[in-house]
Amino acid sequence: MKQKDPTLPPGQVLTQKFPVLHVGGVPEIDPKTYRLGFTGLVENRFELSYDELRALPSTEYRGDIHCVTRWSKKATYWRGTLFRTLVERANPAPEVTHVIQVADNDYTTNLPLSAMLDDDVLVAWEYDGQPIEPIHGGPVRMLVPKRYFWKSAKWLKRIVFSDHDEPGFWETRGYNNDADPWKEERYADLPRWMDRINGLGKPRP
Repeated sequence: MKQKDPTLPPGQVLTQKFPVLHVGGVPEIDPKTYRLGFTGLVENRFELSYDELRALPSTEYRGDIHCVTRWSKKATYWRGTLFRTLVERANPAPEVTHVIQVADNDYTTNLPLSAMLDDDVLVAWEYDGQPIEPIHGGPVRMLVPKRYFWKSAKWLKRIVFSDHDEPGFWETRGYNNDADPWKEERYADLPRWMDRINGLGKPRP
């Protein structure tokens, strides 16, 4: 019997490839006109162009990523701006509890602000030493490596700071709200969410 890899979360299988999964088609986003907005309950609302984002102090993440569809990719290499740095610039109000990522294709996903302040959460613009390809979320995507990868929105365009939780695209279709791979938090309570979406069945990532 093949022994389980203790370095992988439960139920995951190692891949050498980088599978492509997303909602809708790949949008055409021109880095020259790209803008990333920071809004919601903050003292300072602001936007950054692609060049402005890349000009900020950058950091790297070298480590594993995990998809809810059961693949894990080890030793990935990303570079971007530490999300915590941008939070400090926005200066959220004391009542802010959650961060909502808004992306192209009407995609959103949600996490507590506390989770987004980890020192490995990046607004990423480079993968494996090169600009992120559009199929993998370029020019700019979020990277939250401690959560299943749907919590790392591709084609990121806005960050909203909120005083309440707002489940996003997959969360409202049955995916777990917290998405911790090591706890195998893949799906929510099936009868409850299946009733809510009128029997559409198990969602596909």
